[in-house]
Amino acid sequence: MSNPVMNKLDEYQHLENDTASVMTVSGTLTNFAILLILLLLPAAITWNWAALNYMDRVQAMTWIGAIAGFVLALIISFMPKSAPFLSPIYAVMEGMLVGGLSAVLEMSFKGIVVQAVSATLAVCFVMFALYKTGIIRATEKFRAVVISATLSIFLLYLVNLIMILFHFDALSNFLWSSNSLSITISVVICVVAALNLILDFDIIERYSQISAPKYMDWYCAFGLMVTIVWLYLEILRLLSKFSRR
Repeated sequence: MSNPVMNKLDEYQHLENDTASVMTVSGTLTNFAILLILLLLPAAITWNWAALNYMDRVQAMTWIGAIAGFVLALIISFMPKSAPFLSPIYAVMEGMLVGGLSAVLEMSFKGIVVQAVSATLAVCFVMFALYKTGIIRATEKFRAVVISATLSIFLLYLVNLIMILFHFDALSNFLWSSNSLSITISVVICVVAALNLILDFDIIERYSQISAPKYMDWYCAFGLMVTIVWLYLEILRLLSKFSRR
């Protein structure tokens, strides 16, 4: 299994170490902070609209964010040089999606968003600690397994999105149901999303060591945001299932 991000490592092995034009860990973290702010702003707006009961707007924002974010993520993934320009737009789209889903679920299950945010932060901290201590290493076998699992989940999401667009809701209803099988699948997806953080940490560290081009600051920040947003949404979905049982 081939990872388009990891495949580019060899291209940068011989670049000179010019800190003004190459990727750095601090640069990636700074760009990630910018993307996070850009995500939170539309999320707050969508949340406020839900509080004002403008549900038509919330639904529209959620769908626009989901579809546009999905398309942008594909473009950025296969065109890393577009990351400095498209990642901020992606973050805004994801903010619309995150804000919409969070607001709707919060209306049904009070306190679920705080729980999901807390759980996401805890998982991120634990995975970073496991990575830095070497308890979990991003070996070739580990990458192959995680990437294969991630692509399988991506295919499931794609099929679900297509079915929804054609008004077939059977798969979506199952993914949001609270039966034991659906909960088990959500747990597995959460685990895979968490393990993707290990790949993100490893990619950021390895790219910075080989002096990758400066635009990879944005590309790696984008990748980290994708994983964290995915993890948050899956934890949110899992908590909603437990709340309905």
